[in-house]
Amino acid sequence: MMRFARKTALVTGGASGIGRAIAERLAEEGATVFTAQRNPDPRFPHLRLDLSDPAAPQAIDETIDDVIAQSGQLDVLVNNAGMMREARVEDMPLEDWQTTLNVNLTAPFLLIKSALPHLRKSRGAIVNIGSIEGLGANPDHSAYAASKAGLHGLTRAVAIDHGHEGIRCNAIAPGWIDTALNNAFIDGQPDPAAFRKNIGGIHPVARTGTPEEVAALAAFLAADESGFITGQVYTVDGGRMAKLSLP
Repeated sequence: MMRFARKTALVTGGASGIGRAIAERLAEEGATVFTAQRNPDPRFPHLRLDLSDPAAPQAIDETIDDVIAQSGQLDVLVNNAGMMREARVEDMPLEDWQTTLNVNLTAPFLLIKSALPHLRKSRGAIVNIGSIEGLGANPDHSAYAASKAGLHGLTRAVAIDHGHEGIRCNAIAPGWIDTALNNAFIDGQPDPAAFRKNIGGIHPVARTGTPEEVAALAAFLAADESGFITGQVYTVDGGRMAKLSLP
């Protein structure tokens, strides 16, 4: 399928993990893809952007302007970049809280705000990468869970405010996905093999997910065929959130 022929997409955090899989899927289906993050991207045109920077509004406007200057249009915005700082509320420094919200919530807000005039012209689509921690929470993830819940709420708000302009906005809430970052975390455990078995076992499908599985849904939500879908948060977690713990 070439669902994105003659379309342009911007994927934040597109140099690795879920973002990389989304960027590759969109490109395979014909899109001109740009990625934006701090690190270089050898695969796609790379726009350097530090989403934790308090001066992000200007940098974000410049990033959107660069995409338009190089491609002439913007049809798909994927807010994928994210970060996590672990601490309980009482132990979390305000700086860590603010940095987490800057990257996970404020940056998507600013990117959407800057992209809206161009998405209005193309009747484009926004896909936000949230988390099952926007629906529940793991221990010591106060800032991360709050930021992802906020991103889910922003998704609905944008869908409501801009649906009449032909702009759709949906979110994906992934569970445990086999990214390089998660694999490195597992490899750092005392017994990586046992950890892998246990983490797979909490999922009804008896395994963890892949970035490509998230990318498949992102591509569908960004494509014209999902034109009657907006304001939704799709859980991609192998059934983890549906499974009750044993009594």
